[in-house]
Amino acid sequence: MDPFSAEGELLAVHNAFHQGQYQTVLDFDTSSLSQSNVIPARVLKLRAQVAMGDAQGAIASSQKEKGPDFAAVKAFAQYSSGDNAGATKQLEQLLESSSDNATVQILGGIILHATGRTEEALSLLCKHQGNLEAIALITQIHLQQNRTDLALKEVSAARKWAQDSLLVNIAESWVGMRVGGDSYQSAFYVFEEMAQTPSSTSSKSLISQAVSELHLGRLPEAEAALNQALQNEPRDIEAIANAVVLATIMGKTTEQQQYLEDLKKRKLDHALLTDLEEKSSLFDQAAGKYSAKVSS
Repeated sequence: MDPFSAEGELLAVHNAFHQGQYQTVLDFDTSSLSQSNVIPARVLKLRAQVAMGDAQGAIASSQKEKGPDFAAVKAFAQYSSGDNAGATKQLEQLLESSSDNATVQILGGIILHATGRTEEALSLLCKHQGNLEAIALITQIHLQQNRTDLALKEVSAARKWAQDSLLVNIAESWVGMRVGGDSYQSAFYVFEEMAQTPSSTSSKSLISQAVSELHLGRLPEAEAALNQALQNEPRDIEAIANAVVLATIMGKTTEQQQYLEDLKKRKLDHALLTDLEEKSSLFDQAAGKYSAKVSS
């Protein structure tokens, strides 16, 4: 039986992780799990530890364990803590010996894509054997490549055999946010349900709801959801980044600058900041080709 299926004993902790309920994952009782599910549950706990900002703790814990799953977690935690060289060295060894391991595929794919080796990431992820997280990551990569057609193909195929999966619903909603039109509303329903249901709410789901509200043109509602996310997790990087975008759109210059400075302090290499710097440089280059005319 698939441990992540509706009947599987890891369904609850798996869903909690992908809903962003990381403390729930850490608190999950693994004492009654079957032996085959102990390692997957332990991996989710370590990944939740990284997501909550304790990468060093996850590195220390993974070093005490044996096997490719924990070596992959160590590499991921190293990358998350800024040790790209250490993460890459660890990952290269795993790719040589354990590329058929699901944890290596998932975490290795994340590291490869994040370090600009996207085609290698896709090649690794495509080795999966019906792994929904691999499918979700492939979908996300295709969306970042502006290949909505490939992303849609990926989730449509998964929908045929994983109809009730939360992860498929989330991935399908990502695609819907790119497709637009009526798909905005469909995505909103998925994210709103997660964000507003007490058993599934988290900063992550509130951010997703806010982004869908933004696409629907409902700026006050988007602001309310983001404010709730920031109230719950004031240091949440993605909440802060999205607050920068929303404040810019709403013309709230003071708030935009405050959020921007906060983001710079917390994660200087965030994708939003990198993109802003690149666009600013391109603008300066374009402006440099012209000179102001002074009327006589």
